[in-house]
Amino acid sequence: MLVAGVDDAGRGCVIGPLVIAGVLMKEADVPKLVQMGVRDSKLLSPHRRETLAVEIRHVAEKISIAKLSPREIDVVVESGRKLHKLNRLEAQTMAKVIEALRPDIAYVDASDVLEERYKQHILECLPFEVEIVSEHKADRTYPIVSAASIIAKVERDSEIAKLADVYGDFGSGYPSDPRTISFLQECLNKFKGYPDFVRKSWKPAKKVADEKNSRQTKLT
Repeated sequence: MLVAGVDDAGRGCVIGPLVIAGVLMKEADVPKLVQMGVRDSKLLSPHRRETLAVEIRHVAEKISIAKLSPREIDVVVESGRKLHKLNRLEAQTMAKVIEALRPDIAYVDASDVLEERYKQHILECLPFEVEIVSEHKADRTYPIVSAASIIAKVERDSEIAKLADVYGDFGSGYPSDPRTISFLQECLNKFKGYPDFVRKSWKPAKKVADEKNSRQTKLT
């Protein structure tokens, strides 16, 4: 039996893409992940993630990666259609990853508060029958999802590093990072707007823009 794990990285970031990765393995080979020390990527150091990503690629039957750009995310977040926003887009993208892997069963880290609804949103996009196990924090429960979380996180970190090489240090890209917020402020001061790799629909990005507009209004 072929099993797949699917997880994302960068969902909450205001900068950069949202990366979704899927790992396909023979069910009998999954214990190898435990022996390697695979676990939720958030519990591992960057160096350890990179090392494990290489090892995972060696034991996996196949790996599939999809990236959602800030523009794609902005379009659905601003659409105003409650069930067609980011959760739905992510479910559709996970379905594409699962379709590329074609497992017998796929374990996914549910992004929707309703695990069953998220499962159904994935299933409705698939052209073949497959068993879907949709759970919150699946990356901590199933080693195959932990493996996917590592691949997604390493790929996401690589994308962020490429952007930093061009645009300078903007921190982690998460709204909780003061350096990231400072970078957003610098963008507005220097370019009068956000570059394409910023999620303009995110509340923190809008807040920074609103604060700048408010200051300008007061000055005039």
